Amino acid sequence: MDQEAHTTGLLDATRLGKQGGSEQPGLAWPETAGGAGSLRTAAAHPATYAALDLGTNNCRLLVARPTGSSFRVVDAFSRIIRLGEGVSLTGRIGEAAIVRAVDALAVCRDKMRSRGVGRARLIATEACRAAENGTEFQARISEVVGLDLEIVDHGTEAELAATGCTPLMDPDSRGAILFDIGGGSSELVRLGRSEAAGRGPPKPVIQGWVSLPLGVVTLAERFGGVAVDRAVFDAMVAEVTRALADFSRAHGDDLGGLHMLGTSGTVTTIAGVHLELPRYDRRRVDGCWLRAHEITGVIDRLMAMSYDDRVANPCIGAERADLVLAGCAILEAIRHAFPCPRLRVADRGLREGMLVKMMRADGVWERR
Repeated sequence: MDQEAHTTGLLDATRLGKQGGSEQPGLAWPETAGGAGSLRTAAAHPATYAALDLGTNNCRLLVARPTGSSFRVVDAFSRIIRLGEGVSLTGRIGEAAIVRAVDALAVCRDKMRSRGVGRARLIATEACRAAENGTEFQARISEVVGLDLEIVDHGTEAELAATGCTPLMDPDSRGAILFDIGGGSSELVRLGRSEAAGRGPPKPVIQGWVSLPLGVVTLAERFGGVAVDRAVFDAMVAEVTRALADFSRAHGDDLGGLHMLGTSGTVTTIAGVHLELPRYDRRRVDGCWLRAHEITGVIDRLMAMSYDDRVANPCIGAERADLVLAGCAILEAIRHAFPCPRLRVADRGLREGMLVKMMRADGVWERR
C-alpha cells in the first residue's frame, strides 16, 4: 500500500538522469517537448495540485485547489485512448496506442502548465504494469511530452480508489464493498466505517483488498464485445467469479449493514441508462443510489440491445459500446459474491485519491 503522497510528474527535461536539473520535481517544466519549441508557462502556484490517471482505457486529469475541508476542481480532462489495446494478446503497448497517449498527455501537460500547477502526481496502471515495453513507454513519455509517469502497483491503486471514494460511504453503514472496474484490472476493497480526519475528507479503513487481472478491455478482447449473447455473458461472469473466489471466501460473509460502492465507467453508464439521461451528467450520477433490482433491469436492457443500439445510447456511445457488457459481467460476478442490496455510484476515484493524499501530506486543511 502507498504510504505517502509522492511529488512526481512535471519534470525539467534536464532532470532525466542528468546533472544540473531541478531539485524540486513538480515545480519545473520542460523548455521543449515533442519538438514544439520554447514553452512559456504561468508561474507555479503552490496551492494548485494536479492528479493524472493513465489507465488501460482512459487518460484523465484533475487540477484542483484546496478549500475549507475538501478541494475545488479548476480544470479537468478525460479522453478514451485505449492504451492497453491488444496488450492481453501481444504483451506490448502498440504504436497507435502510444501515439494516442502522447496526444492526450500533451493536452494534460499544457493544462497543468497554464494553471500554474505546483504539485502533481501522474500515475499509470495496468497497461504499463502488464506490457513488456511499459518502462520503454514511460521513458518515451518523459522524452517526448516531458511528463514523468509513475507506474503504481496494485495495492497503491486500491488505496487511492478507497481514498477518493470514502467520502461517498453512507455514514450510518458499517462499511462498504468498494470496487473499481478498470480496463485491464479490477480492484475490490472491503472498507470499515471511515475515520474522521479533522477538517479534511474522511480516511478509508481498509480491511482487505484484491486486484483481479481482468478489466473491460481484457475481457472484451478475450470473449468479444460487439455481439454478446447470454452464453458469452455467462462465460465472462464465470471467469470473473473464479478469480474472485479467494477474496469472496475471506470477505464475503457478515455483509449486514454494508453497501456496495462502485467507481468505473461501467457503473456510471448503468446509472446514466437507469436515469434515462439525454446526455451524461456527472452531477446527477455521482453519489446516486441504485437498488439491486434496478441494476438487474439495466443489465437486461443492455443485453437486449444490439451493438448499434448501444452506440446510439447517449450514456454509452461508440467508445464504450464494445466494452460495456464486459463491465456488466464483472459487476454481476461481484454482486453474486457480495450480495448487498444497495450500490452507491461514484464518478470519482484515483485522481481524487491522489489529490486528497497530496493535500493531506501538505497539511493544507490543518492550516485553514
